[in-house]
Amino acid sequence: MLLGDVLRKLTDDGAAAEVIMSVGDLALLNAISNRAAREGLGLASFSQAAVRRYSDAASEEEWVTLLGQIGQSVDPAATYLKRAFASALHP
Repeated sequence: MLLGDVLRKLTDDGAAAEVIMSVGDLALLNAISNRAAREGLGLASFSQAAVRRYSDAASEEEWVTLLGQIGQSVDPAATYLKRAFASALHP
């Protein structure tokens, strides 16, 4: 999957849930849903913000780690999203 295509799917909560499940599991979906609710956001809004925040605020070390993982991944978009969601859950 291409990251741009995935990000375009984050338009509503149902689509966001599908994207999260495609890169994780029910535990990840629950964690993100709970965090979104605590912040007063819908799942799609929280997911979009998490990806944007990761892109804007990741350290150089984080980018090096991400690029190393992407280089070994069969699904670079999923790798990126996993790290972005993890960063949003555990800043």
